[in-house]
Amino acid sequence: MGNTHPYTVLAVDDNLLNLKLIEKSLSKEGYQIFSADNGPDARSIALEKLPDLILLDIEMPVENGFDVIKKLKEDAATNAIPVIFLTGVSEVDSKLKGFELGAVDYITKPFHPQEVLARVRIHLKLSIATNSLIQDQAAKLRQVTKAQVAMLPLPEEYPTAKFGVYYRALQEAGGDFYDILNISEHITGYFVADSSGHDIETSYMTASVKALLAQNCIPVYSPAESMKMINDVLVEILPQGKYLTACYMHINRTTMKLTIINAGHPPVVCQPVKGEPFLIKSQGDVCGMFSDAHFGIKRINVSRGDRFFIYSDGLVESAENKITWASGADSLLPIYKTLVGVPYGKAPEEMISQLFGNDTYPEDDIVLLCIEV
Repeated sequence: MGNTHPYTVLAVDDNLLNLKLIEKSLSKEGYQIFSADNGPDARSIALEKLPDLILLDIEMPVENGFDVIKKLKEDAATNAIPVIFLTGVSEVDSKLKGFELGAVDYITKPFHPQEVLARVRIHLKLSIATNSLIQDQAAKLRQVTKAQVAMLPLPEEYPTAKFGVYYRALQEAGGDFYDILNISEHITGYFVADSSGHDIETSYMTASVKALLAQNCIPVYSPAESMKMINDVLVEILPQGKYLTACYMHINRTTMKLTIINAGHPPVVCQPVKGEPFLIKSQGDVCGMFSDAHFGIKRINVSRGDRFFIYSDGLVESAENKITWASGADSLLPIYKTLVGVPYGKAPEEMISQLFGNDTYPEDDIVLLCIEV
């Protein structure tokens, strides 16, 4: 949104009087208004004009407002446009459905022009602030020199995180890395990522991503919101074709709740204190490539003593043996079972020893974290 052009609003309503009222009240305040009286035309205009905000009627024939917003959010070009619903329906369920689909607000009919103007202003300000924050973070990270290579955290530096780690980079420009985040006294974040490529520039991305994690993995953001903010900035700063696969695990040791955000990464392994090890599978887009990326989200209850293993694909993949992580992850479950009696701090080394022994070497970088609740 530049300051040399008027802000644009797309008004969608099958009632032409409502459209005229919106156009008249907003245009005299300097907004440029596009209008549509049906869903398909609205989506076509949104894709062509990319308005700064959409006022969308819910009750329309053929394609209602819920149908329209679903399709807008599925399209990368229109996904980020804020949508305010216009509705004569006051039921809570209807409003909640709209919010779940991505609406930012509701205006109840019959509406007053000054209310429409006020809500348009508020949500444009919020949109401007969010975009400004993303651009500001991206600008700051561009200033990080290539000489800044972040140190990987050690278990003794984070005793309350209760983790052990194995890390091995086959080249100086390793693409795998991890981080530990003390979000609060009882909440810890664990992040494992694998950058595409193995050039020097890739290894320097560690410092930038660590800075992003520190800025965005904080109590005021949910794990999903943190990952979205990180993704939005990475889309801005990563070179074309570069991306990360990543897994962000968030443990609250007070509520005993665990959240996993998966961005195209191998599945987390759960070794419950009582029971057999199993994979926590969830599909998600890679991080840093798509502005409208959708990540896999899993939320589970945990118990004291439960263990979780996060790793990069070098642990399970083999180009030589034509094994991908999709098939290789399942095959390693029997090994995790043998680690039950091994202290969590030593479990990653024991896993690597059993898997590779002394005579073979991994074909790729490896990060393996073992976390105990």
